[in-house]
Amino acid sequence: MGDETSARSRDDATDAYDHDVVVVGGGPAGSSAAVFCARGGLDTVVFDRGSSSIRRCGYLENYPGFPAGVDIGTFCDLLADHVDRAGAERVPDLIESVDREDDGFRVQPQEGDAVTARFVVAATKYDSEYLRGLDDEAAMFETVEYDGETREMLDGTYPDADGRTPVDGLYIAGPLGSADDQAIIAAGHGARVGRAVLADDRVEDGWWPEVADHVDWVRREAERDEQWSDRNRWREWFDDRFADDAPVAADTARYRRVRRAYIDAALGTYIDSEEIGARTEAGQRALAEQLDTEAVLESVDDERLLEAVDDETIRAYLDEEVVDTC
Repeated sequence: MGDETSARSRDDATDAYDHDVVVVGGGPAGSSAAVFCARGGLDTVVFDRGSSSIRRCGYLENYPGFPAGVDIGTFCDLLADHVDRAGAERVPDLIESVDREDDGFRVQPQEGDAVTARFVVAATKYDSEYLRGLDDEAAMFETVEYDGETREMLDGTYPDADGRTPVDGLYIAGPLGSADDQAIIAAGHGARVGRAVLADDRVEDGWWPEVADHVDWVRREAERDEQWSDRNRWREWFDDRFADDAPVAADTARYRRVRRAYIDAALGTYIDSEEIGARTEAGQRALAEQLDTEAVLESVDDERLLEAVDDETIRAYLDEEVVDTC
């Protein structure tokens, strides 16, 4: 490897393709992977016709954060909204084929134009025919009994625990074992795959595996003490933890570039109380948009409801009522 980058230039590869990541499937696994990839700065597109197996469920009761459960329609709407807000694109189309193109992939939808991508995340547990030809079929697929029929499905041992496959740049999101058919498990594995994609993207950009893991969290500015506001302290910490595993010396341009980017990312995770308040309000509004109006009104007593409504709005409403009765 050279001083500045790894053998393959990540910037050149990005410019050569329509997207960084194509995710096939918009269920819990695919949506979770897409959110992590998009929030990590990768140009991400999700192809989904709304046929995820989650839609066959009658009701979802064991997904944390929904103490009384959640109906499938609302849950799927929230998944789609989350993908949108993370910055990923959604395309309502199915995928016919995925083929190699240079070091990336050419993805052909059923109706739209083909697109190219550096990475592909397959998140369609029960339909993976579009992956045929990318690798030895005996290695990729296994014959199983499903609903009284014999069919070929992706082999559960084909991807590793992080979703990586023997095909460089191809990932499988969502547990393939039939015993793991739970939305929360699928979403968790999708997040794990999304993080793997982000780590591999960093490696292409000259990072090394020990330092490439991507952590997506937000911390309170008030909890950062003075020493962790000092970049010199961060440099010392980085060198102590990662210099021995680095493929280049600590005084090289590549090492300094990766260290600087790592520290920038770490410092960027802190937000102040004003930003926390703004995000909290935006999050509450995003949830409220998916709620049934009557259910909201029934859950709020009259006093709280009146307190929440602006006085001028109440006066204007009463004035309109007076006019209507005259």
